[in-house]
Amino acid sequence: MQLREVKLDDLAIDDRAAMAGVAIYARLEAFVRRSAHRFLVPPAGADLGWDRALFLNLTYWNAEAGADVLPDDHIPADVVAHVGWHELVTGELGRLAPGAPSASALFLAESIASAFDLYLVGRLLARVPDSDFITTQVPQMAECAEAAGLPEAAFTALLEEVARAPERAFEDLRALLYDAAGALVDCPTALAAQEALEGFAGHRFAPLLHHYQLSNWILYARAYADRRPDARVTDVDRTLRQAPGSLDWLDAHWLEPALTRTPG
Repeated sequence: MQLREVKLDDLAIDDRAAMAGVAIYARLEAFVRRSAHRFLVPPAGADLGWDRALFLNLTYWNAEAGADVLPDDHIPADVVAHVGWHELVTGELGRLAPGAPSASALFLAESIASAFDLYLVGRLLARVPDSDFITTQVPQMAECAEAAGLPEAAFTALLEEVARAPERAFEDLRALLYDAAGALVDCPTALAAQEALEGFAGHRFAPLLHHYQLSNWILYARAYADRRPDARVTDVDRTLRQAPGSLDWLDAHWLEPALTRTPG
């Protein structure tokens, strides 16, 4: 089966109606439409299958020249947002200091894109609980939390906290994912990694850590990325932690300006 390259305009966006009222999603979608990002899909009418698409995406992820593989010519709205954050963060960091992405730059992009999923859970949980995003993501998160030892009632309470303050949840999870990846990437053994993970056990989102495919981030960074300190990323991370609202900062300082710069 030969995969073909398409743009977002060539795809149907599933669950898009659920994002109505999430203004930043609309801007992310517009950004991806204007970008040069390509998606790989099977021939019209064919279906690659989610397992094959997931394998190709996780195994052959390339932060510089990758194209997301889809099982058919449909794409979930949350995946559009995920792609948008990757493109945006990579581009903005490149503007600050051109060059190949560092490990910390990769972790920053992935932590922002992944934490935005939790922000969407907070925004959509009460408003559109029957959306595809909520009915797929929340059970997966619940299963991960249960495996980590979090009781069902505690998980429900955690979701209620997220729904009350989705912006705070975004930054708390973003910082956790960024810190955890940074701590794990240089661990030489499983014992060292276990000790590093235990250091985050008290974080409210620690039971969700393994939901976010950290092993793929770390293996890619260890294989390809420069793991030396990256001042540009350190500065951005510090700014996000200190901002009254890190998602608002990203929107105002990176997303909206990028929309005006990106050619139509």
